Amino acid sequence: MPLETFHPAVRAWFEERFGRPSPPQAQGWPAIARGENVLILAPTGSGKTLAAFLKCLDILYQQGVRREPGVQVLYISPLKALNNDIYRNLEIPLAGIEAKARELGLPLPHLTHAVRTGDTPQQERKEMRRNPPDILITTPESLYLLLTSRSRDILRTVRYVIVDEIHALCTSKRGAHLSLSLERLEALLPRPPVRIGLSATLRPLEEVARYLGGTGRPVTIVDAGARRELDLRVEVPVDDMRALPESSIWPAIYRRVLELVAAHRSTIVFVSSRGLAERLAGQLNALAGREVARVHHGSLSREAREQVEAELKAGRLPCLVATSSLELGIDVGAVDLVIQIESPGTVSRGLQRVGRAGHALGAVAKGRLLPKYRGDLLETAGIVREMRRGNLEEIRVPTGALDVLAQQIVAMAAMDEWRVDDLLARVRRAWGYRDLTERQLHGVLEMLAGRYPAAEFRELRPRIVWDREAGVIRRREGARALAVLSGGTI
Repeated sequence: MPLETFHPAVRAWFEERFGRPSPPQAQGWPAIARGENVLILAPTGSGKTLAAFLKCLDILYQQGVRREPGVQVLYISPLKALNNDIYRNLEIPLAGIEAKARELGLPLPHLTHAVRTGDTPQQERKEMRRNPPDILITTPESLYLLLTSRSRDILRTVRYVIVDEIHALCTSKRGAHLSLSLERLEALLPRPPVRIGLSATLRPLEEVARYLGGTGRPVTIVDAGARRELDLRVEVPVDDMRALPESSIWPAIYRRVLELVAAHRSTIVFVSSRGLAERLAGQLNALAGREVARVHHGSLSREAREQVEAELKAGRLPCLVATSSLELGIDVGAVDLVIQIESPGTVSRGLQRVGRAGHALGAVAKGRLLPKYRGDLLETAGIVREMRRGNLEEIRVPTGALDVLAQQIVAMAAMDEWRVDDLLARVRRAWGYRDLTERQLHGVLEMLAGRYPAAEFRELRPRIVWDREAGVIRRREGARALAVLSGGTI
């Protein structure tokens, strides 16, 4: 039994709350306990986040007070909203396990956790540096900023790195950026951390595992990705898309969306832009004569995001109109229906978004897709057919993103002097840079050191010092400020 090796308080709490482990937990825990890098694929609502966290917590509990002060578990996700959700959801097992330990009369250390994102107030950041949490929840960009600051010292004790929603990162330059940050992190540590990746929709698993582990690091794949039961329908809210009765399809879309919202307790509507989200929510509220819909997107303040998430989770908000900010695994309670306005663009995105409905193991995911024009209808129908078949697009990890590499090199030089040979070896450990040649690296270093190929570039300031005789690079004045001000790739 997977729970046999757990601390008695952890085991008693889990069995009392959940009974038996879900497939990703039962299959993932032994690999994590053995210290293996692990990629866990499982449906939304199957408990894969707890599969990653609980074994890490259990190991820390079993070690007791012998731990070195500093961050032990580093959790990285693409979204600030998901980080806040994880923070709240971590409070439940941490408090429950400690209460169970007191009930059993067992000594147990108190584990702390904190969030570090762009929303984190300066005072909290200072406190974090003085008293590092055991568990740090962050984003790829905030990890990069931490590594490029004095606060990086709190990361020198990291033993476990959890990358959630890895499919949303690994196919973009944002993922290339994160892969280099993970290599920079490992360079700080006395031993490589255990890497744990989580996802609900991706293929092929082997390529994602290579991205997670990097060059030369084996990764155990836990494929608990059983297909969920889907209730899908493409709906055209007009009789003829060639002859629109109101010169636009939008009035019919507004009415149909409102009908669907009225027929369900809790609905998420996905749209393509923030402006459309605001407009659609306004039209739904005007038609209903009261507030039935709110918006959720990346431009909302932290307080506004958390308020609408709490209202939806509590069942007080019938409808939330969102962009991609809600397509990942945020716990927003029991959502009955997902409506997608226009084609989701890919099978994986369609499954990810529809999977927000029935957010529980074994629940049916109900989705309604409303195309806007005839070409959109054809694409939507094709994607829905492949969603039903479970035919996901194959992902591709981008290789050799030299612009991202240049940004990270400036940040690395701002913090430490690097031998060029060591720099090349470290960068090649990231899967997307495994084939980086010495010539390519030297080209990037020449540009950063101010050796430009044409006269019109000569006014650009050098960003690093490259001592060719010694074979090292080091910072120039202002390099760290430049690296911090340019902290992301989005």
